[in-house]
Amino acid sequence: MKITFYGHASLGIEVGGKHILVDPFITGNPKAAAVDINTIKADYILLTHAHGDHVLDVEAIAKRTNATIVSNAEITSYYAQRELNAHPMNHGGSWNFDFGKVRYVNAIHSSSFPDGTYGGNPGGFVIESEHKNIYIAGDTALTFDMKLIPLRTKLDLAILPIGNNFTMDVEDAIIASDFVECDKILGYHFDTFGYIEINHEDAIRKFFDKGKDLMLLEIGESIEL
Repeated sequence: MKITFYGHASLGIEVGGKHILVDPFITGNPKAAAVDINTIKADYILLTHAHGDHVLDVEAIAKRTNATIVSNAEITSYYAQRELNAHPMNHGGSWNFDFGKVRYVNAIHSSSFPDGTYGGNPGGFVIESEHKNIYIAGDTALTFDMKLIPLRTKLDLAILPIGNNFTMDVEDAIIASDFVECDKILGYHFDTFGYIEINHEDAIRKFFDKGKDLMLLEIGESIEL
């Protein structure tokens, strides 16, 4: 499994010969100016919620790639009305796709499209694939619901927001990593704009002091599990 960071909360995941794109907000992010969305491959687009900084490039990429959009019922209905492929899910449900099993889990946030359309309840994803399991938290506060995840899935990586103001901060993300019982963390949703700028060295040290590994990738950088 290969994971590429496209900035903010945007991720590319290659697994089982398939390409999965998560929350594509790229053309609106000056820090990701070097990323060309026309070169991004996508068989599936997973959306945690409907805010503009997570869905900006969905339609352009989905139309070009014919990708299937996976999210809650409200978000998938929104895109299905625009004649895009969509697979609806809801909290607690799971589905076996051709790259692995996806479960849609709780997140505490808000969700509406830039045009004001209701985006349903926000969520996160647990992906079980090729003997590697990851949790993509989405935009969320710290919640006890995270404790439910390791009851079903032993994680190899937890992808957690750490930017504060709109989501968890570093300290709460450390607690979240305890809740999901995973000490290997990929941080995201940080530095894109002033409200969520963080001190990288301080964040890494705080995780290290708790015996955890926090990775902060450069835009375009990848890791392999």
